[in-house]
Amino acid sequence: MTSARWQVLGAIALSPVPLPVAHIARNMGLTRQAVQRLVDEMRADGLVRLEPNPHHRRAMLVVATERGEAAYRVAIERQERWTDTLAAGLSPEAFEAASTLLREMRERIERSEPAAAIGTRTQTQGA
Repeated sequence: MTSARWQVLGAIALSPVPLPVAHIARNMGLTRQAVQRLVDEMRADGLVRLEPNPHHRRAMLVVATERGEAAYRVAIERQERWTDTLAAGLSPEAFEAASTLLREMRERIERSEPAAAIGTRTQTQGA
């Protein structure tokens, strides 16, 4: 299973109600066309099916089939084993330090002004 398929199946599995392609795409920050292509492929492979949408005649609801749910569970189990292997032997302090560093870097990025940095670089290159 590809990462993209796993993510779309996850969006379907984690939603409390069946969603149309456009809503799945919006929730994932993807284009409707990209999700539609994946849904079409997964439908052909028997991982999802489309059901009527009582709120919109043309926007069918995407639902995982039993095969799709099983494939998603297998992918989750595999991912959990992988992350357990990656984290083995790392201390809670190491995770806390990494979390602190990443949070600080995110805050610095959010406060930075990329345009100013580009302007400085442009002036230097022109000199």
